[in-house]
This record gives sequence, structure tokens and C-alpha cells, in this order.
Amino acid sequence: MTVPDAGPQFPAGVSLRPWAEGDDLRLLELWGDPTDAQHHQDRAMLRPSSTRPDEPWARCLVAEDEGIPVAAAVVYASSVHPQRLWFYAETARELRGRGLATALLTALRAEAEAARDEGTLVTTELKTRFAVAADALPETAPDAAETGAAAQQPTNHPAASFLAGQGFAPLQRSRRIAVGPGVIKAPELDGTGLAVEDLATGSVELTQAVAAFYAATHGWDPSDLSIGQAQQLLLGPSTGASGAVVLRSQPKAQGGGIDAFAVSYTPERTEDPTDVLLGWNPELARADAQAAAASLLALLTTQYPVQLEVDDSMDILTPILDQLVTTGHARVLLDTRIWATDVPDAS
Repeated sequence: MTVPDAGPQFPAGVSLRPWAEGDDLRLLELWGDPTDAQHHQDRAMLRPSSTRPDEPWARCLVAEDEGIPVAAAVVYASSVHPQRLWFYAETARELRGRGLATALLTALRAEAEAARDEGTLVTTELKTRFAVAADALPETAPDAAETGAAAQQPTNHPAASFLAGQGFAPLQRSRRIAVGPGVIKAPELDGTGLAVEDLATGSVELTQAVAAFYAATHGWDPSDLSIGQAQQLLLGPSTGASGAVVLRSQPKAQGGGIDAFAVSYTPERTEDPTDVLLGWNPELARADAQAAAASLLALLTTQYPVQLEVDDSMDILTPILDQLVTTGHARVLLDTRIWATDVPDAS
């Protein structure tokens, strides 16, 4: 790994070096606790640079000010989403505005470009994310005309202005939404032919359904998710997946496929909303898919609350959740904006 020499683009007294063991603790002392759940997850991106050809490509640098670690940034490749590299940077609050993040990003871009020229990487496009503070969120859901790209426009978050200056533009919005119990009328199953069934998270049928749903809702960041990867990354033991329920238009014995599914990641019933992945068969007609998703959500929340992570691209589910947020029957726990360097028509 090559670390550039200090030059005119570097603030005075600042030097860059590769991430080293113990930097997380050193930086935590200066950075303080994360501000939200997204911030906590993003800090976990910081890691040692890859050194072996069988490892995913990753480069992580630390900025030292007079020998003291004050900032860090990472760029790394994802085998599941190969179109872009993940980027994350953080600078000590009292030292922001001095160009440390710009220096780190410039150096990491140079590393990525060199790796592409060598054939190690197929892209140098970047993506990153940041959470909008809860007190900056509207009290009600946006109107339909304000969803999608308009809802992703720059906010008062300091990351937005930095990213815009570095060639990033809004790509996607992802929210974590809690839905209260009993807020959706549960469907009548008797005489409808609808069938609800528990499935093991290791089920091949469930894994295929999850993989198809994931691919269909990630056109904005295309995935190469194989069945094996879907099982490992979304349903395997390491994910915390503890159970699954599916909704069929008719019993499986009569040829009924999976119209909608829900995977729980909360092993035991608690007072907190159960963490759930809710998806549907992307081959269904829109009205049928929305009815299946709404029916399963109603069944899930008959007695207990759930929390769902939903992107704006999941346009089967988002209108349902937006309406619940508007009426006060659901609340946004976390609002994350995803920006990228290759957004069409970005300027």
C-alpha cells in the first residue's frame, strides 16, 4: 500500500498512514460516542487494509496531526454490490473544516485508481451514507410528490455539503420504521384460500424468494447475490435470523408459491419492536404484491410491534408505511441517505 507524501493538498502538520491495530480505541477517545445507530455501524467499516489477493480489496488511512490520530477513512469493495466501493470518513469534530477528509479521500481515490489500472478493481465509483438527525425529520411523511429523489436532496447534515463538493449526489433513502400493534386490520383467512406458514430460515424455497426480492429492489445498486450468499448474508445463523413466516395465495400442497415473507431477527419476544425483513414476490402484479405485503404486515403486528428497514425503492411497501407514519401509527427510528459518485444527471 502506497501512502502519498505530504503535499499542498494536505493541511499543515498532517500526515497519513495505514490503519493500525488499536486505532479504533485511540480515535474513539477523541471522537466520542456515535451519535446514532447508523454512525455506530459506519464506524465498523474502518478496518486494516487488505493484504492478500483472496481478501476483498480495502484501503484504510489514518490522518495524524502532529503525531496524534484525529481522522480516518476507508474505501472497500463489496462482492455483493460490485458497481461501487463503500467509502466512509470521520474527523474529530473540533478539527473539521481543515481539509482532513478531503486529503483522506484524495489519497484513497488514488489507491483505487491504481488498483483499477492493475486490474484488481473493476470500478472506482464510490457510495457512502449518513443518517439525518431525528430532530430534523418532519413530523409526518412527505407527500407522494416529495418521495424518491426529492426526499434525498441535501439536508442540513454537514456530510451533505462535503459530499456534494467531492462529486457525490443523492442516490437512495433508507429508513428504519417501527409499526405499532393492531394498527392494520388483520385479513380474514377463512374462505379466502390464503395460507400462512412457518418456514425454517434454512429453507431453499425461502432463500430463493429472499434472493429474488433483494435483486428486484436493488436496481439502484445492482447485486450479484447468489442463493448461497442470500442464505449466508440474510438468513444464516450469523445474521441472527430466528424464524420466518410466509403468506401464500393458496396452500403449498395446492401449488401455492410464496407471495410475501417475513424474517425475524429478534430471537426472543421483548417489549421492543421485533426486527423484521418483509418482502414479496417481485413477479406478482403490483396490486397483488401490495395486498400480500399489507396482509402479512397486519398479521405480524396483530399483538406486537415490529421494525422494518425499507428503501424508497421498495415502492410496494413504502406507501403503506408512509400512511402509517402520517397517521401516527408508525414512527421513523432512523433516516439514512445514501449518496454516490455515479448518479445519473448529477451536477
